[in-house]
Amino acid sequence: MKYFVKEHEYKSSIVIHNFLPEIGIDNAREEILKGLNCSSKYISPKFFYNREGSDLFDKITKLEEYYPTRSEKEILSNLISNLDFDFKNIDIIELGSGNASKISLIFKQLSTDILQTIDYFAVDIAKSAIEKSIEHITDVYHVSCTGIITDFYQNLKVLPGIKRRLFCFFGSTIGNFNPKETEMFLNQLGILMKSGDALLLGADMIKNISILELAYNDRKNITEAFNKNILNNVNMLLRSNFNLEDFEHIAFYNKDKSRIEMHLKALNPQKIISRYFSKIIEIKKGEKIHTENSYKFNENSLKQFGCLAGLKLENIFFDSQKRFSLSYYLK
Repeated sequence: MKYFVKEHEYKSSIVIHNFLPEIGIDNAREEILKGLNCSSKYISPKFFYNREGSDLFDKITKLEEYYPTRSEKEILSNLISNLDFDFKNIDIIELGSGNASKISLIFKQLSTDILQTIDYFAVDIAKSAIEKSIEHITDVYHVSCTGIITDFYQNLKVLPGIKRRLFCFFGSTIGNFNPKETEMFLNQLGILMKSGDALLLGADMIKNISILELAYNDRKNITEAFNKNILNNVNMLLRSNFNLEDFEHIAFYNKDKSRIEMHLKALNPQKIISRYFSKIIEIKKGEKIHTENSYKFNENSLKQFGCLAGLKLENIFFDSQKRFSLSYYLK
């Protein structure tokens, strides 16, 4: 599926390819139902990102407590002079592109002559985020842009493969996968990549627990609103009756598993109904719905990522406080 967005002075049009129908809303409903019917209930974090969820996450990235975005942008702002990579005539594929504020920091460091040879592909599950971001990139940097709406974890095959490519996977989104999912994803990405392709991978590092937990329990309660909003999206998809006020936001660091966990804790017993449920889903008081993991890593983890993908780790870049990393791999 393709649809036209806007005419531009430098490009005849921006095209967005929507591959989500290949997965289908029925599959999304089935995935949510599977999680809600487990003894330990969960909802995949991919369902955070409806329009409101994307806007709330954008606010989270600007919070004083939320260091990952700020730390990664510090690395990206000074990256190009330290990166041994030829940007001329490449495809840049950003997985989970969001508002494209991070790739913009790379484009700022490249000359106009180089930018005119680049094709940029913004890949995200959120249509609204792609629409805004690629218009901004085209208008400001005059880079050729294409939007790809898909669940890239399940659908890497739709990514372009003609030119030499730089894959960008920022934001420590890799930390949202469990170890088995990480292994599968990196293996699939490594198979997709060709000789000469490169990967920039953002990863949050293990650090003081108080810093980690404060980043997910901000004083303005925006992370709480973001966590609860997943129920709005579930209600929209399933026509269910979740009430956000019946749940408490819980986020803590699980030291044994090196991850932040986010949950929604039921404040009272509930009966959740939907036309798509074969039976009522009962939730006990105090029962939790697991909504996100955010794994934290060390340098050995970053080396292992390269092994899983069959890539050579060329360099690891850190912010000034070594809170966050950006690893550079070559095929």
